[in-house]
Amino acid sequence: MTAPWWWFALGSAVFAALTALLGKVGVAGLPSNLATLIRTLVVIVVTIILITVRDEWRRPATISWTSWMALILSGAATGLSWLCYFRALSMAPLSRVAPLDKLSVALVILFGIVFLGERPSVPHLLGGGLIVLGVLMLACF
Repeated sequence: MTAPWWWFALGSAVFAALTALLGKVGVAGLPSNLATLIRTLVVIVVTIILITVRDEWRRPATISWTSWMALILSGAATGLSWLCYFRALSMAPLSRVAPLDKLSVALVILFGIVFLGERPSVPHLLGGGLIVLGVLMLACF
């Protein structure tokens, strides 16, 4: 039996918060790019272990070209996001960096509309707007 999607979403939020906290501590005294590399290597090892334990390995030829391209571009975006995030953590307080990073929520709503043709509800649009306002309040004051 699989846990509901929102358990994983909440787990993502908790681990993202821990990422920010531990990243701020870990980047102290290191170049931010080196800290990102170390973090990336740990992600790779943990993911290999998880895929092996769950027997989820697939032959590369069975993966569609569209999936390959989307995952390659997503990986590049993730890497650039992490590099920017750790650089920001090395330069500013966690309490300023983390809220600004959450603009990604509003951007995801916008990108979903523009690129995927999604139609968010009014509450989703209002929530996205409130996130933007909250980010601005936290980042500017």
